[in-house]
Amino acid sequence: MPELFTIRLALPEDAGAIAWHRARMFQDMGEVTSPMFEVLRAKSFDYLRNALTCGNYVGWLATAADSPSTIIGGAGIALRDVSPHPLVRSNGEVQVAEGRHGILLNVFTEPEWRRLGIASSLLERMVDWARTERLDRLVLHASKEGRADYERFGFVATNEMRFGGDLKSAT
Repeated sequence: MPELFTIRLALPEDAGAIAWHRARMFQDMGEVTSPMFEVLRAKSFDYLRNALTCGNYVGWLATAADSPSTIIGGAGIALRDVSPHPLVRSNGEVQVAEGRHGILLNVFTEPEWRRLGIASSLLERMVDWARTERLDRLVLHASKEGRADYERFGFVATNEMRFGGDLKSAT
């Protein structure tokens, strides 16, 4: 069976496509209303253009094999530095982590390309890259629909909590 898609690293000039996917992802989950879509897309574009340029975001894009300019999916890792911390390895060994974390973001496949292994291929690339870069931790916030797929890939639920109150005062 011929390959249906290829995967490549994202470039700063891909920020528009990734921002579009990000807004579509939240729209598909029912978290973005029509009036908010464009605001989220525009703000995401500004963030992504800068983060891709300075290396704080590393992304991968899937393109149609017969049309390399047609972006059909993508995903990325936002890098963050945190304080060194204890890290329990999968074998039970405890060590001090450097504090290099990756946050998996923007996993999206165009609807007509879903169920063809694109997201799995993107996840495989990201996990391999995180291992090569020797990140201490790779985390994500999964939708209910995506949770089982991530678990099959080795992600586990953790004790992370999120503050539920407002941090920005209304003006």
